Amino acid sequence: MIQKNDELEVEIVDNGFEGEGIAKVDDFVIFIPEAIAGEKVKIKIVKVNKKIAYGKLLGVLKSSEIRVVPDCETYSKCGGCNLRHIDYQASLEMKKNAVKNTLRKALKRDVAINDMMAMENPCYYRNKLQYPVGVNENGELVMGVYASRSHRIVPTTDCKIQNQDCQKVAQDCFAFMKAHSISGYNEANGTGLVRHIIVRIGVKTDEIMVIFVLNSWDLPYQEEFIKTIITQNPKVKTIVKNLNNKNTNVILGRENQTIYGDGFIYDYLGDKKFKISPLSFYQVNPIQTVKLYQRAVEYAELTGEETIFDLYCGVGTIGIFASNKAKQIYGIETIENAIKDARENAKINNIQNAEFFVGDVENVLPQFLEERKIKPDVVFLDPPRRGCDRTAVQTLLEITPKRIVYISCNPASLARDLSLFEEKYEIQKISLCDMFPGTGHIESVVKLEVKGE
Repeated sequence: MIQKNDELEVEIVDNGFEGEGIAKVDDFVIFIPEAIAGEKVKIKIVKVNKKIAYGKLLGVLKSSEIRVVPDCETYSKCGGCNLRHIDYQASLEMKKNAVKNTLRKALKRDVAINDMMAMENPCYYRNKLQYPVGVNENGELVMGVYASRSHRIVPTTDCKIQNQDCQKVAQDCFAFMKAHSISGYNEANGTGLVRHIIVRIGVKTDEIMVIFVLNSWDLPYQEEFIKTIITQNPKVKTIVKNLNNKNTNVILGRENQTIYGDGFIYDYLGDKKFKISPLSFYQVNPIQTVKLYQRAVEYAELTGEETIFDLYCGVGTIGIFASNKAKQIYGIETIENAIKDARENAKINNIQNAEFFVGDVENVLPQFLEERKIKPDVVFLDPPRRGCDRTAVQTLLEITPKRIVYISCNPASLARDLSLFEEKYEIQKISLCDMFPGTGHIESVVKLEVKGE
């Protein structure tokens, strides 16, 4: 019987979807981060459930040929990446196999993956840096990333997935705080001023936004801070204060004050321009996002005569991206601010053939169909991690658009939804896009065609 704190030598028989190694001992499945299939490792059991246990890697006794030395000093402490100990090309194959296995379980058959869109340079790709600021056990000011499954801050100077310009700006902000004794937030008692430093960059425009998330509006040495940061970093176009004085894990509050610049920056996806505000959602890897959207538009087979429904449309990026190849775009999204951004982005790009609506897809879609008497030729689906609402799936099965292009960030919910769509649709093609190198996450884009077409 396996117990907590047991030390064992085990064979790794497989890898889970997040890249963790899997071993089996005494009918227990044991998950071990940083272990690779085919290895023999020494582990310590840190948690035991009824039939599942979790282990910590103590040493590698027999190493896999795809194991590499992690290129990050804080890799074993940080919760941001989990595949940096694996060769990049091998990690792509691991992700591909994980998606295939997930689909096989749901669909009861093998499904071909057409291709994997890799990154040429799988480092420094994130255009949005969010570093918590706080105090360590010695009461010293710290900034960095949270340790895995905790709110303990690991000091970070060179994160391999964050944009390097953003990292420099964050370090300069932190240095100013230290030099002027500006306090970091203490989660234990709710005191301290600065909770997070957020830096966003338009990769194509080189415009940078700095957001100070504060426990109160009063930022000491504010004018000196502005002058220092923009002098050290000429790419900074705007600086914003954000108020979050609640006991919450949510990073940003709802109120902003712009203290320098216009309060927003711009970026491009392909030839489309997007406005990025402090609360705007915008894809964190624009290089891969363009590849993903190009593939989605390719799968849609647009001729310029199609009516498109863009469901779970967010700030309208995929619909706007495809607008010049469609007759009309209708987007639906539950978040009101996202729809405001979508409408503004359509105006910025002088797009006349896109309309965006606020509300839950499962409610707005049937109502829209009833009132407008419009049937889509093509539907783009890009739902949150939980996947599509069952009512929305049923509505689409009833109106049966000729083609559905499903973009997913979660293979498990994708597999579940595809099993429902198979009632009337055939899976024509599946592509994968590595949006988050170094992590276990993967994006999928699936082409679904009505049976018999």
